[in-house]
Amino acid sequence: MTSTSEYDPKPRRATVAVDVGGVIVGGGAPVVVQSMTNTDTADIDATVAQVAALHRAGSEIVRITVDRDESAAAVPRIRDRLQRLGLDVPLVGDFHYIGHKLLADHPDCAQALAKYRINPGNVGFKDKKDKQFADIIEMAIRYDKPVRIGVNWGSLDQDLLTALMDRNAAEGSPLSARQVMHEAIVQSALISANLAEDIGLPRNRIILSAKVSQVQDLIAVYSMLAERSNHALHLGLTEAGMGSKGIVASSAAMGYVLQHGIGDTIRVSLTPEPNGDRTREVQVAQELLQVMGFRQFVPVVAACPGCGRTTSTVFQELASRIQDDLRKNMPVWRDKYPGVEALNVAVMGCIVNGPGESKHADIGISLPGTGESPAAPVFIDGQKAATLRGPNIAADFEAMVADYIEKRFGRRSAAE
Repeated sequence: MTSTSEYDPKPRRATVAVDVGGVIVGGGAPVVVQSMTNTDTADIDATVAQVAALHRAGSEIVRITVDRDESAAAVPRIRDRLQRLGLDVPLVGDFHYIGHKLLADHPDCAQALAKYRINPGNVGFKDKKDKQFADIIEMAIRYDKPVRIGVNWGSLDQDLLTALMDRNAAEGSPLSARQVMHEAIVQSALISANLAEDIGLPRNRIILSAKVSQVQDLIAVYSMLAERSNHALHLGLTEAGMGSKGIVASSAAMGYVLQHGIGDTIRVSLTPEPNGDRTREVQVAQELLQVMGFRQFVPVVAACPGCGRTTSTVFQELASRIQDDLRKNMPVWRDKYPGVEALNVAVMGCIVNGPGESKHADIGISLPGTGESPAAPVFIDGQKAATLRGPNIAADFEAMVADYIEKRFGRRSAAE
């Protein structure tokens, strides 16, 4: 039998640690979850509401668009409103084209933000590019803010790409156009990072990202970045898509590089469904890190997929209710019940695997399958604790889960 140790993730690579408003990115710290609002930042009420929702869902850093004077002027007011709500969430300003001017014209915005995000492909054009890049870096130095230098293949520095294409064509064994593009993305990030350091921004104030929208491209460019630098890296598949496509693509791409010790903070850039919940991308990012064993965010609910033995939907409804209840309560429970995120609950649908899976969980229930007697044994810490019957099985089990949490994690909280 193959040892499970062979499947352990590789150790976190030795990156420089970057402090983003009190959240440590890199340096061996746990992988940080972040997200981005899609509100008009100048709409203070809407932006505060969405930042608060994202942060309460588990986004440890939230990025907001700063694209004009009105949005820049709103940033310190957004920060202050969040603090009055008791939410000390680091805000990242997303700047394109006129970031240098907005930071200079709005010093309160420059101070209120925890980090600046800039794209070397559109920070400026032609002879203005280097100066405007330098202006932003100098602002970061003045206000002691970290900077994410975020290359995106949709706005890649065309002068650099053209030069690499021309050089490649002149060589005897040219690379493919895709390989040249990978090199251009990586070089753009590293050249910009070196320029920032030359200006005076220390490496522990720099995070790099290289956003692409295809799985294999992400794996390639981040593998190259990890080999050629020790910067903290922000992972994300840009324009990942909507629904299951975006979730699968992001998980496949980031799961691979995370397993190889690459990446220090992640965002799952899902296109929301019409009127959909923006916090979905936070939940997916947390679930990715949790199923890979990197972090624990919420209790795990194990449930069987169902088969011909489980024609009733009771176990599905109960699993959904338990999972939704646990996630909904986690913002409060994190403080009230330290360690509760490690809880393992099983909701099984029949006698085949139900009792065994329930015994492996901290608390589990094996509901009656088709043709089984209408009884549901409950197991706590591997031992049968009760048998539930009647129309209130779901409510009774929910009450037992709540009681288990209070007894196990409430005692720990009181002792500490």
